[in-house]
This record gives sequence, C-alpha cells and structure tokens, in this order.
Amino acid sequence: MSRRSNGLVGVWAEAQRQQQRQLEARARQQREYERQQRAYQREVARSHREQQQAYRQQREAEARRRTEELDAQVAALQGLLAAGCRAPAFRAASLTRSERLEPFAPGVLAQPVPMPDPAHYQAQGGWTAGRRAQAQAEARARFEQDWQAAQAAEAQRQRQLAQYQRQYQQWADGQRAEIRRHNAGVAEMTTALRAGSDPEAAVAYFSAALYASAAWPEGFPRQVSAAYDAAARELVLDWELPRFDVVPETKSVRYLYNADQDKETARPVTQRRALYRDVLASCVLLVLHDLFAADEFGALETVTLNGFVDDHDPATGRRAQIVLASVMAPRAVFTGLNLEQVSAVDCLLDGLRGQLSAKPDQRTAVRPGRRPADVGNGVVTHGGDEEPDLLEMDPVAFEALVAELFQAMGMQAVTTQRSNDGGVDVDALDPAPIRGGKIVVQVKRYRNTVPPTAVRDLYGTVQHAGANKGVLVTTSKFGPGSHTFANGKPLELVSGSELVDLLHRHGLRGRLGTGGGRAVPAQRTAPDPRQALATAPDTPPGDADDHSVLGMGWSGTVALDVCALVCHGNRVLSDDHFVFYNNPRTPDGTVRALPPAAPDKAAIRVSFDALPAEADRLVLVAAIDPAVNPEADLSGFTDARIRLLDASRTEQGRLDVSDGRPGETALVLGSFRRRAGGDWDFVLGGKGYRGGLEELVQDYGIEVA
Repeated sequence: MSRRSNGLVGVWAEAQRQQQRQLEARARQQREYERQQRAYQREVARSHREQQQAYRQQREAEARRRTEELDAQVAALQGLLAAGCRAPAFRAASLTRSERLEPFAPGVLAQPVPMPDPAHYQAQGGWTAGRRAQAQAEARARFEQDWQAAQAAEAQRQRQLAQYQRQYQQWADGQRAEIRRHNAGVAEMTTALRAGSDPEAAVAYFSAALYASAAWPEGFPRQVSAAYDAAARELVLDWELPRFDVVPETKSVRYLYNADQDKETARPVTQRRALYRDVLASCVLLVLHDLFAADEFGALETVTLNGFVDDHDPATGRRAQIVLASVMAPRAVFTGLNLEQVSAVDCLLDGLRGQLSAKPDQRTAVRPGRRPADVGNGVVTHGGDEEPDLLEMDPVAFEALVAELFQAMGMQAVTTQRSNDGGVDVDALDPAPIRGGKIVVQVKRYRNTVPPTAVRDLYGTVQHAGANKGVLVTTSKFGPGSHTFANGKPLELVSGSELVDLLHRHGLRGRLGTGGGRAVPAQRTAPDPRQALATAPDTPPGDADDHSVLGMGWSGTVALDVCALVCHGNRVLSDDHFVFYNNPRTPDGTVRALPPAAPDKAAIRVSFDALPAEADRLVLVAAIDPAVNPEADLSGFTDARIRLLDASRTEQGRLDVSDGRPGETALVLGSFRRRAGGDWDFVLGGKGYRGGLEELVQDYGIEVA
C-alpha cells in the first residue's frame, strides 16, 4: 500500500517540478522581454535626442547663415564706393565689334564621296570559259553602275558645297558690313566726343558707360536721363538711387530652442538711417567717378548730378521722382579726391559742396541743381526728339531700354553684366503677390524670324535660374514653331511690333526702321550646312529661304489626301492657292507639297515669312482618297498629329489635331493664323464634311464645276 502511495506522490512531485520549470521559463521570458523593451526605449530616446540635436544644429546653422548674409549685405553697402573705384574704367573700344566671324565649316559636305575600288569587283565562280566571261562582265557592270552613282553623288556634293559657300559668303559679307557700319558709328561718335560738339553722342556714350559699369550691386536701379551742354562741356543728368529698403531692416537672426522659432533682432533705426545716407552719397560719388573715368576724350569739364528715388511723394501720395541728392562737380576738384579713403557723406557735402537729404528715409527732398530739360538741346534719356531706331541701337542701350520698360510697368529690373550672365540680359522682379516673382528676360535684336532654338534656350535658362517666368523680347517676330513650344510653359514672347506698342503705352520711345525691304539678319550665327543638304537639287537660286515643314501622321490604314489653302479670313486667295494632288504648289512657291519622310504620311513646306501680305490664314485639311477607298470614312483617322520641322527637318514641336468621325469624308485639321505682330499661331480645327473635299473647298470660296 505504501509503495503505491509513494508512486502517486512521485508523479505529483514531478508534475509540480514541471509546472515550476514552466513558471520559471515564463518569468525568464518576461524578464528578457522587459529588458529588450527597456533597451528599445533607451535607443528610441537616444535617437530622439540625436534627431533633436541635429534639428537644433540645422536651425542654428540656418540662423547663422541668414545673419552672415545680412552682414555681407551691409559690408557690401559700406564698401560700395571703394569697390566701385577699383572697377575698370569704361572705354569706347569696348563698343567696337571684332570682324572675326565663325569660320566656314561645311561639315560632311567637306568629305568627298569615296569612289568604288575595282579590286572589290573581281569575278566570282565559273567552271567554264563562257561562265567566267559572263561573271567578269557582271562584275564590270556592277562596278560601272556603282562608279556612276558615286560620280553623281560627288557632283551633287560639290554643287551643295558651292551653294553653301555662296550662302556662307553672303552671310559673312553682310555681317562684316554691319560690323563695319557699327564700328564706323563708334569712330564717328569718338570724333564728335573729342570735338565736344555733338550732345547726342555725349549722352549716348556716357549713358553706355553707366549702364555697362560692373560696380553696382545686384538689385540697384540704373535709370538715367541726361543732356550735354556743349558750350560749357557740362553733362547734366538725373540718376535713380536705391530706396530705404536697400539697408536690411534685420540685424541678426537667432534660433530659440525652447520656442522652436527664429528671433530676428531689428537693426537700430539710427544705424539704418546713417548707413542709407552713406549709401546715397556713395552712389552719387560712384556715378561721378564712372563718368570722369570714362572720359578719355576730355569732353567733361563739369558734371551736374541729381540723384532721385522713384517713390510716393509724402506730400501728395502720388508716384514721383524725389531728388535726395544734388551736386555740381568740376573735373579739377573731383580728380583731386582720393575716394577710397573719404567719408562719402562728408566728401559730398564738404568736399564737393553738394546737397544730401537730412532725412532720406522719410523722402525729404533737396533743391535740385540744373536738370537735363534745362539744357535746352532736348537731348534726354535715349537721344533727341526723334524716336530711336531699335534695329540700330547699341546693344547695351537696347537692353537698358527694355529694362526701363519693365520698370515703367511697375517692376524692378536691371541689366546684367555683359559676361557670365547665364543667358540673361535683364533681371526683373514682379512684386505682384500671386502672379509675380522672378522674371528672366532675353533680348534679341533680330531682323529675321527668331528661331525656335532661342525659345528652347530661354526655357532652359528659366529652369536653371529657378525663375517664375521667362520673357523673350525681339525686334523681329516669332514663327509657329516658337509659339508651339512656348504654349503651356512659363514663357512670353514679345515681337517687335508689340515691343513698340508697349514702349509707347508706357511713355517711352522706339521705332523699327523706316519700313524698307528685308534686311540682313542681325544675329551673329553662321548658316547651317544642313540647310544645303536639305535643299532639293532643283531648288531655284535664292529659294532656300527660312521655311518650315509640316509633317502629318495618323493611325489606321485609310488613304488620305492632305491639302492646304492660303486664305484671307475664310476665303482662299485664288484657286491657285489651293495646294492638293493636282496643284502641288502655289504660284509663288511659298506653299508646296513634299514627299513625306518617316514617320510622316504627308508633308507640306511653308515659308511663313514670304506668304502674300493679304494672307492671314493657312488652313490644313484632310480628305478620303475616293480612288483608293471609295467606301471609307474618317472613322479610321485617329491619333492624328502635325510635326513642326525646321528647314533641316529637325522637329520643333507637335500639334495634336481632332480624330475623324464616322460618316465624314473630309476634315479641317486646323489653321495657322497671322497675329497682329506678324507671328503665326495655330488654331485647332475639327469641322467635318460628309460631302468630302468638294464640299469643304466650296466653304472656302472655290467653285467646283
């Protein structure tokens, strides 16, 4: 009995031991889990501290960077006069242009066509004498055929090379003639400056000296009105000065860790006022320095300068030019000054006996000295009473005029330096809160149509500069390829006629030539040898103009005729101005059908600039070819598009057009329409016709017998 009891007790004891081991195991697991949790929490806390530390260091570094930028701005303002005096003086030689042009580079046209080698045409095979003779005759025939083809290709290359040489020589002669005219004008101006008898030459030269100066910090205004008194050898000018906000209102920035925000320390008002007066005095002295330094002809005995700000008059609340500084500086007195060592305010007031507003931050004006309008010869700003010809203006003055236009439109605008400008001629800032922002402006003084590549380059500059918009201003006009590329992008194209209109609307002056014939292009880019390659052998001399090719493509197997109508409004100019399979070109050749090249299924060549003056519309249409698909309709006309190609068949853009619809056999794809400034825009079509091409052309005034 006791043995059985001992056995039961043993089983119970073993069970208790097993249960105890399980409890101990769970306890160990719980302790390990708690240890891992504590380690994880410590790691999270450490990572959080590191993140907080990194965040704090980042914010503190950003605050230091902002403070350093503010210190650098103030240092630049304090050293404005000294730095400006170290800049190189302007010289008339910088206005002359070199006659060195792009060399003649025919590219592939310079490589002769290789002639076939007779050694590569040996007879192959033949077991009998007759078969060997036949093989030799076949080899000679192949050689002669290939030799004749190579000779024809070489003759074609030589014709194209000669054509390109003539084209290049014509371009080079035109460029050199323009450069020589420009340099002759510069020489004439320098002669007049030495004589001191031409007020307009003096104003043009010294205005260019101020505009070309590299001494002015970015954001400083450069607006000048000037006149020259030849009898007194005195230049009288009004020069725009920076406003009070040029001095930073903030002195330093410090990051507050507990509040997680930046704290800006304001610059003391007395310090801002003192620095602003010093900046104004430095600007006046720097203008005088630039003018006297540029006077290599002895044309200036005295300079009378009135410095103004373009701001709201506190007395009237209206926008006005408020004169804050005025001085009459004789050359003998000014050249005796050591500007790098003077106190700008003391030098202006005591050394030159000039005037400077005691409270310029409050726009307290001083009595101006002699003004340009008082000189009496009427020469102010950009010349006399006659409107300047934009096509003949000096490039520096033209860029300055565009900058002045943007200023007149309520924006801040300055011209960039002549080198390292990154493709930007004028930097502008539109202060409008929503539509405004940074604007980069390129200025193209062209006579012929601006190529689409210039618009593409501007878009790249906008992206690189991080600007809100790019504006391309030209004295010429833009073709459809340019407008197609600019569509939907932050780009604005201003043609020559639109530029003249804007100038007149904002009180400025400018005209485009005298209305003569087509002139030599002003751009300095050599002709492209690809145009010689792209010109057909039967192209008449002088017919290789700046044309475009419209390549049409679509999905589906339906056979179509693509046609063009040269119209005034909704009426074709004449039956001969309807280009289709029975009339492949207009009488003047400005519109003609071309054999398509893959991936296009149809192609039309158009010389937009040479279209008749009364033509304001080029309409493109597509119609079912009844001889090939008599039962078809346009339901199979899908994924249609027009490729815009330049003369070298380089794609400039694409235009999507409407798909066809069941039951219709003709469709208006769209029309190129001439704008008021001479440019061409594309307007999508979409109107379909069930009566085919016959019904369509009747809509455009063509009588069908």
